[in-house]
Amino acid sequence: PSLKRAAGCDRAQKCQKPCQKRDGAFSSWLSCLGLAAGSPEALVTLPRCREDAVVISGRKLARQIRQEARHEVQQWVAAGNRRPHLSVVLVGENPASHSYVLNKTKAAADVGISSETILRPASISEEELLELISKLNNDAAVDGLLVQLPLPEHIDERRLCNAVSPHKDVDGFHVINVGRMCLDQDSMLPATPWGVWEIIRRTGIPTLGRNVVVAGRSKNVGMPIAMLLHTDGSHERPGGDATVTISHRYTPKEQLKQHTIRADIVVAAAGIPNLITADMIKEGAAVIDVGITRVQDPVTAKPRLVGDVDFEGVRKKASYITPVPGGVGPMTVAMLMKNTIIAAKKLLKPKELEALPA
Repeated sequence: PSLKRAAGCDRAQKCQKPCQKRDGAFSSWLSCLGLAAGSPEALVTLPRCREDAVVISGRKLARQIRQEARHEVQQWVAAGNRRPHLSVVLVGENPASHSYVLNKTKAAADVGISSETILRPASISEEELLELISKLNNDAAVDGLLVQLPLPEHIDERRLCNAVSPHKDVDGFHVINVGRMCLDQDSMLPATPWGVWEIIRRTGIPTLGRNVVVAGRSKNVGMPIAMLLHTDGSHERPGGDATVTISHRYTPKEQLKQHTIRADIVVAAAGIPNLITADMIKEGAAVIDVGITRVQDPVTAKPRLVGDVDFEGVRKKASYITPVPGGVGPMTVAMLMKNTIIAAKKLLKPKELEALPA
């Protein structure tokens, strides 16, 4: 197999070591092929023993994307345009939500996007929150707008997501953006699914004609991932041309295994720790773990984050795998920055959206 180094991947360096230790009959075999031991041609054609999966560093890929975003912002501002601005509405005292928002505003500062976090108590009424969103929709200085989820139970999340202007909807949750995505049209893509797509694309994992299983059917993650992977690669918003199976909480574990054991790519996005185990994965599959659950470490008794995949077991069979943390999470934040730049440049304002009220 080719040893070409993919973004975020260090397999190329590791693959050479076993080959360089072999000599004698192995060198003779190379000579028969007309190759010199250690030559580039030999190194990209040598058979090798089974290795653990390449661990895809979402942090490295996210740094690359943020560098692209930083350069784009610099060019935009240098051309005389206003610096992009992101407004984040944070309701309540959920520690995880506060942590996520802090990561987003730090990333914004890193790429040159100005941002603000608007705090509101958990007791805020739905109508008061809608009034705030309307005000931000009509503020010309606000390019990107997101309401951090989850919201208190007395607030209708779908109503709030649809209240954000589609032009400013950097989360990609507005029904207009969801609908355009499903029709393979340009839209604000949800940040986590777009991050998964970029991991697959930038790592060089082939999708055309491949079998994919997406474990999880949430409207913000599982469903959009499936849409991006199965849609036509020649359309306005190119997809992955894969054959996609979606499982959900009513899919029996044994039935799920029947699908995953044949899959070239498994995307785990169910929020169930250890849902995907080594016996469910075929040799050489790529495994993307979107799940994130806080559990108590049995050894240290401290809380830690785990994904939906039995990482240590699955990495012995997969070709590629993402870790938790450090996999999809950093990519979500990076793609949010890209969406904010798209909003600032007003690249997605077709006639269908212009007719909508702000």
